[in-house]
Amino acid sequence: MVMKGKRGLIVGLANDKSIAYGIAKSCHEQGAELAFTYLNDALKKRVEPLAASFGSDKVYELDVSNEEHMANIASLVEKDFGKIDFLVHSVAFAPKEALSEPFMKTTKQAFQIAMDISVYSLIDLTNRLESVLADDASVLTLSYLGGPKYIVNYNVMGVAKAALESTVRYMAVELGKKGQRVNAISAGPIRTLAAAGIGDFKQILNWNETNAPLKRNVTIEQVGNSAMYLLSDLASGVTGEVHYVDSGYNIMGMAAAEEKDGKTVLSWDAR
Repeated sequence: MVMKGKRGLIVGLANDKSIAYGIAKSCHEQGAELAFTYLNDALKKRVEPLAASFGSDKVYELDVSNEEHMANIASLVEKDFGKIDFLVHSVAFAPKEALSEPFMKTTKQAFQIAMDISVYSLIDLTNRLESVLADDASVLTLSYLGGPKYIVNYNVMGVAKAALESTVRYMAVELGKKGQRVNAISAGPIRTLAAAGIGDFKQILNWNETNAPLKRNVTIEQVGNSAMYLLSDLASGVTGEVHYVDSGYNIMGMAAAEEKDGKTVLSWDAR
């Protein structure tokens, strides 16, 4: 078990359909001890049973926009674990209207909220946990193709993910001096609670499945296994990377060609 003896904090677990759950499952199966955070009382009722399923009773309240929560997180982790070997940052948010209205209608307030919760929280959280992160700790965050590329209805979250990926590179350089690593996973579209806020998400799923080289969408288990690799010593030489787990969709420049009635057509005409 490649994670045996490793201890980590997973921030942003929402339910058993989330990518964070897939990451926790894979790390647990490989021997890691886990601690979790929950956003509020409503989510506490979901997270505690999930943590228990991984043999953990280490669950902390953490709203990354709450100064008191952020000030206390390191002491809570230290009390239970001492040092931790990895941190998973699965946190993103933008006001609903910023995802439903045209991008050019994004308000300053919505823009700031998206950047604060989805991007700055990675920097802030890592700094707050500095005293409990092991010298060879691994930090992992979650991105999406909507950062470097245009994705319909992703709007301000796309800008936030672009900033997040750049943040990973700058953090990797500075934390690399300590021997610590920072990476991101860019997963393909998955039906999660967060994805529910994106308009026409079913169309995005269908498009990805049709045009990805593997002709399928990915699962939280597949993303979790890739995340486990990046968090483990198997990836000790990897930092500053955005690792795609999307059935290869990100390599496509245009729709794939298919055969229909003996003719080669583009995927959008093949149905």
